[in-house]
Amino acid sequence: MVRILPQSKSAAINPLKSSQPLGAAFAFLGVDGAVPLFHGSQGCTSFALVLFVRHFKEAIPLQTTAMDEVATILGGADHLEQAILNLKTRAKPKLIGICTTALAETRGEDFVGDLAKIKLEHAEELAGTDVVLTKTPDFDGAIEEGWAKAVTAMIEAITQTGERARQSRKVAILPGWNLTVADIEHLREMVESFGLMPVILPDVSGSLDGTVPDDRWVPTTYGGTSVEGIRELGTAAQCIAIGEHMRRPAEMLQTLTGVPYVLFQSLTGLNAVDRFVSLLSAISGAPAPTKVRRRRAQLQDALLDGHFHFGGKKIAIASEPDQLYQLATFFTGMGAEISAVVTTTGTSKILEKVPAEAIQVGDLGDLESLGAGADLLVTHSHGRQAAARLGIPMMRVGFPVFDRLGSQHKLTILYQGTRDLIFEVANIFQSDPLAPSPRALDPFRSQTDTDKKSQRLAPGDRTQAATAGMPADKNPL
Repeated sequence: MVRILPQSKSAAINPLKSSQPLGAAFAFLGVDGAVPLFHGSQGCTSFALVLFVRHFKEAIPLQTTAMDEVATILGGADHLEQAILNLKTRAKPKLIGICTTALAETRGEDFVGDLAKIKLEHAEELAGTDVVLTKTPDFDGAIEEGWAKAVTAMIEAITQTGERARQSRKVAILPGWNLTVADIEHLREMVESFGLMPVILPDVSGSLDGTVPDDRWVPTTYGGTSVEGIRELGTAAQCIAIGEHMRRPAEMLQTLTGVPYVLFQSLTGLNAVDRFVSLLSAISGAPAPTKVRRRRAQLQDALLDGHFHFGGKKIAIASEPDQLYQLATFFTGMGAEISAVVTTTGTSKILEKVPAEAIQVGDLGDLESLGAGADLLVTHSHGRQAAARLGIPMMRVGFPVFDRLGSQHKLTILYQGTRDLIFEVANIFQSDPLAPSPRALDPFRSQTDTDKKSQRLAPGDRTQAATAGMPADKNPL
């Protein structure tokens, strides 16, 4: 059984996690006509906004109540009220998603009571705009919890309750935060290929896909799940949740409307995708389309071609729990070994299923100390310095990825996404000049000194290996 090692340091060194409010704002950005609103200081909002802009390279409609010293002492209800009314007047959003921060949470304000009073006193002014509150203090949880809380809050506040007339071909899909823009777009196409009608919440593929309005500036999100679509989720015949952290939103939808749900902890890997395709076939009553079968055949060929490059490789991963599970099961399924694992929280149940001996709750400093000797480092862009110091190739995943373009268009799920991951990782290994040669991996061949030189060396020995055998006048040493 995997051991969960609690955080032991008093301070983070190169933090791994992003905050809960950022995760909640991320979910609200997947709704059409929405504006996330941080209830806290301007600084809290600025950090999240910088990460969003650097990751997506897009304008992000993130706003703040801008609490100052006086509001921190006397209470921020007035600031919250003024911010909501200003947004309604200037941006005319269909949804305002309030994300509380540590500043307001530490003071212990009555957010629910304050918001109820604001809605009551300004009912006419706020007509046509739903206001949803999510309690997301920075000092607890991370992006995964914030995303799940926001989706749960939207379902609880907007979705019509009670048993509704079900539409047999309508499917509600609750994707996890780790699904990219490309993932969600591909997921929709897969579901639609079975003749089904998916309603995805949140749908960042419609709002953060890099398109911009042609004729005017839009101060809200432009694309994503409609508020009316959220309101009518109870008419779906089936709900599909992706990721353990999406269990709570799915349970909330089932409690309020009776819509049954099925949870997939990952949609990466042949077996997981086969189960997903079988479910779609059962719901629609139709066999898998020809193009889906063709993509499956392509994945089988990629598995055959790629597994030679994964065997015996040691992988060090740092990520949120559900993405950690997704990647770890992918690598072990290809024959690699998970040598070091770091995550943001130890409370997720999915950690018990991660194929590793131990999981450290910590930061990228822990990854650097634990990942020495690995063949590949897998984390977001803040891990690039650790990879450089260790001399280990790095695969960028998750959020934020700001030193590469197109991370939001990277496909990681279903048959095609799994195939693309195989190619990406295999190409990283092939481009590493110190990776073992095919001859060195031959178990039936005695190992010579030449073969030994081709094997991976410790980072400190690489300069010596690179210059060994060179003529004296060419050797820089």
